[in-house]
Amino acid sequence: MLEIGADVVKGHARSGSDSKAFIEATKRDALLLLESELGKLVDTAPPVQRERVRKEFDGFTDLFKRFLEETGPSVNWDKIEKLPPDAVREYNDLETPTADIIHQMLNKLVVVKLNGGLGTSMGCYGPKSVITVRNDLTFLDLTVQQIDYLNKTYKVNVPLVLMNSFNTNADTEQVVRKYKNLNVEVHCFNQSCHPRISKDSLMPIAKNLDVDHNLESWYPPGHGDFYESFNNSGLLSKFVKEGRDYCFISNIDNLGATVDLNILNLLMNSSEKEHEFVMEVTDKTRADVKGGTLIQYHNRLRLLEIAQVPKEHVEDFKSVKAFKFFNTNNLWVKLPAIQRVLEQNALHLEIIVNGKSLESGVNVIQLETAVGAAMKCFKGAIGVNVPRSRFLPVKKTSDLLLVMSNLYSLKGGSLRMSPQRMFPTTPLVKLGDNHFSKVREFLQRFSNIPDLLDLDHLTVSGDVTFGRGVSLKGTVIIIANHGDRIDIPSGAILENKIVSGNMRILDH
Repeated sequence: MLEIGADVVKGHARSGSDSKAFIEATKRDALLLLESELGKLVDTAPPVQRERVRKEFDGFTDLFKRFLEETGPSVNWDKIEKLPPDAVREYNDLETPTADIIHQMLNKLVVVKLNGGLGTSMGCYGPKSVITVRNDLTFLDLTVQQIDYLNKTYKVNVPLVLMNSFNTNADTEQVVRKYKNLNVEVHCFNQSCHPRISKDSLMPIAKNLDVDHNLESWYPPGHGDFYESFNNSGLLSKFVKEGRDYCFISNIDNLGATVDLNILNLLMNSSEKEHEFVMEVTDKTRADVKGGTLIQYHNRLRLLEIAQVPKEHVEDFKSVKAFKFFNTNNLWVKLPAIQRVLEQNALHLEIIVNGKSLESGVNVIQLETAVGAAMKCFKGAIGVNVPRSRFLPVKKTSDLLLVMSNLYSLKGGSLRMSPQRMFPTTPLVKLGDNHFSKVREFLQRFSNIPDLLDLDHLTVSGDVTFGRGVSLKGTVIIIANHGDRIDIPSGAILENKIVSGNMRILDH
């Protein structure tokens, strides 16, 4: 609608004031029409759900209103300031807490895992958190093991909170039942369910609130929705009343995101001013140039995502020299401060406009926000530059290969890099999409996971399989041409090798 309006303005060569008035009128109309459509959708909800739906739609209306009003980049590139010296602390400079205060600290902590994603990108159905990653354990199993280990070791009660989406909630609720005999208090809440809007009309494409039978009309609005949904669930006030001070938030697929006592000690026992928000960052590598980074802007520390960067400055943004850190999405936030920011209506998160084409051919827009963008809304916000080991996300099967291998050992639900690995960094692994992108197919191509302790770089492309006890060292490139197949034999040691063409070992 707005794009058409802009064309009309241009085509009729209106005067500047006429143009402005016209655009304002179209925005007003769009907002009124949206509110009317949302009202109709609320009427289709069962009476018992209407109050919850209204709250979620209020949040969506606020997003939509800002989407209409905010034009141009959210950051003026020339006004980005250099990071102050104390903006990012070095992890190695943090003090380790003494044993006598760990119990007291942990009893003031809540662990939150963002659990709204599906495993579809890796060829799995249902929540990503139930994909098996190590020793027949899933992401969720490992997370619960970590909290169970923490609670038993320090004789505390750290609760685990899962933020689900309408895509993952039912399956997660079923899985969570199996943990009832463990020393972990598990809570679930749902993030909002927002309507996708047509790119052309800017109106919701849904005709009723039967989400389960019309999934493609709805979407979870990004993890920035955490603050409002956590508050609406009643869990925020419950934990504050219990005397809990901080929550540790991370993505459930980041296997490096475990509770860190040194960071918790900085928050709870430091003699310096209070830090209501801490973002864990780590040094950028070439693989991370698109990741969000920290900037100083209008005298406040804030997150800058690539989507907010003006096109002419995207290459500047990717510079490792200019922006040396990137956001791991491991965040520590003070619970009473979340309450204050929400009460003061001071949560102002940049809108990420995500365009999609549905199978039906309809082009839609999703309005989303990021949880780390709230940094600028809190007092005393800082970054902590953590070791790379705290950022171990599993987004693809190439990541899965690493975490399933002998590069890591497992203790108390936490993965630890093997002391036999000579380098602190993980190998760079690229597996061909056509044969390795789906978990089931990936697993069928390995009789067991190769020895990767001395691997620097692995590229595999085409129809390739691996026998048992294979060892990969240095740089290994294996390329099977179209129509060919390569079987790496059991016990093979490949060190700084390129294997191409066709190699098959057949039983007889």
